[in-house]
Amino acid sequence: MTPRLLARYALATAGLCAVASSPLAAAADGRADDTSYARTRYPIVLVAGLLGFEKLGPIDYFYGVPQALRAGGATVYGPAVSAANASEVRGEQLLRELRALQQAHGHARFNLVGHSHGGQTVRYVAAVAPELVASVTTITTPHLGSKTADGIEHLTSWTGTTGLFAAIADALARFISTLSGRPDLPQNSLAALQSLNSRGAADFNRRFPQGAPVEHCGHGPQEVLGVRYYSAGGTSVRTHDDDASDSLLALTSTFFGAERNDGLVSQCSSHWGTVLRSDYPWNHLDAINHTFGLKGWLAPDPVQFYRNHANRLRQAGL
Repeated sequence: MTPRLLARYALATAGLCAVASSPLAAAADGRADDTSYARTRYPIVLVAGLLGFEKLGPIDYFYGVPQALRAGGATVYGPAVSAANASEVRGEQLLRELRALQQAHGHARFNLVGHSHGGQTVRYVAAVAPELVASVTTITTPHLGSKTADGIEHLTSWTGTTGLFAAIADALARFISTLSGRPDLPQNSLAALQSLNSRGAADFNRRFPQGAPVEHCGHGPQEVLGVRYYSAGGTSVRTHDDDASDSLLALTSTFFGAERNDGLVSQCSSHWGTVLRSDYPWNHLDAINHTFGLKGWLAPDPVQFYRNHANRLRQAGL
């Protein structure tokens, strides 16, 4: 998620349901008033991506998702991690939060759901502390790196503006963390960029390969060390005429050429573990039901996707 995109988003905040189209999807959507449909055995932990947050005032990063999951019987947490930092740093922060939740509430394990850079964050925890994790689900995560990150790194290096870019991005990350009530978290946008570019992603995958696809753009193992792995992604960019963020995603999508992408992540880069579906007609923000629920008119409801996945975890005994 680019600084300009999140800047616009931060300032803004200060139907058909076709999830079941994949043979790997849950069999039914469940009624909206079903108070047990999303009741998983272990709590669901929603982890934000780059320049993300749990809440900005009344606005959830996963817009409308925690409320829908709780209405379906799930226990849901939104931990605080650095808005911009390396995958390992964010992962260690998440690990501390999970251990604190375990000590306070007695939870044995957790179902981790990470959007974008949140995907590498939850993968790190599952790799170093699998005993704490029941499942990992990554949503539009650049597991192979993002060509947008590659492009930003190249452009800032070529123009000699790396320092300026880092200063602006770090300031934005601090601003977002302050608004979300966590000004104490360290921010390092260059470390985040190095985690999200192709080179950094390849190194991370070498050290933490759990769930990696066995072939390019394929599926990975469903379970590793007792942890289930799932992923999902989108391949649309401009999805709603009234969504200003679509124009910014259209700009960032130019780094991908003809490769299918959601504006920041290519289709094949989103694959990890069991691929639920990687061609949803969503862009990078639609996948978390933003901006404020705007999406394609006939696109599947992202909130229902999370409800269906919680039901999938429930049926798997997780």
